[in-house]
Amino acid sequence: MIKLSTIPTTAPEGLKKSEAKKMTDEYCERLGKIQHALYAQGKYSLLVILQGMDGSGKDGAIRNVFKDCSPTGIKVHAFKKPSELEFAHDFLWRVHAQTPEKGMIQIFNRSHYEDILIQRVHKWIDEVKVEKRMKAINAFEELLEFDNNTIVMKFYMHLSREQQKRELQERIDDPTKQWKHNAGDWEEAKLWDDYMRCYEYAINESVIPWVVVPVDQRWYRDYVMSKSIVETLEKYALILPTLKQV
Repeated sequence: MIKLSTIPTTAPEGLKKSEAKKMTDEYCERLGKIQHALYAQGKYSLLVILQGMDGSGKDGAIRNVFKDCSPTGIKVHAFKKPSELEFAHDFLWRVHAQTPEKGMIQIFNRSHYEDILIQRVHKWIDEVKVEKRMKAINAFEELLEFDNNTIVMKFYMHLSREQQKRELQERIDDPTKQWKHNAGDWEEAKLWDDYMRCYEYAINESVIPWVVVPVDQRWYRDYVMSKSIVETLEKYALILPTLKQV
């Protein structure tokens, strides 16, 4: 049972930033080569799900970890408030349309988990619906893995409350980040304890496990994510197709 309050949000003592950044660059380079084979082979796909509180660095993680990947074989989708058409369907309807075809990497910046996070925190859905949606999510992700060769990797961006305050304040103080400022983020931050409870539920009830990524130090975030993705993908037979001998 994962309890987020017991997991550090910073790098372990003894790990030097310079060494971690060097290893991250190596992992990113390897990821670029793996993605090339993934795209060319067209047998598997990768779905990367990023969830975390406002200010946890999801955008930066995407930019840094996938820097050596070809834009041809990668897509990013940021899930926002559902449209009227999306609200008229089941909560997974809009999500399924964004899942990756074989050969592709698809990144979800927020995801279907919002439907048991923000909706649960604000009590827009009851606990019965939360439980049913969790079961549907597990079935949906297993369907992707076993029916379409989609490798599903889920990352919870583990941010401290203190670091979130610094990140949100920086969106006010730094002119280059002011476009990110949203007064509503500060209101959501007041519900921290409720969000942690709901995140822990989602993490612990998931069939496909989550990687909890400490993100207070962005260099360590990039190291953990790149290492995890590369080591996972290297378990698969991702090879470049060759000409058949006549």
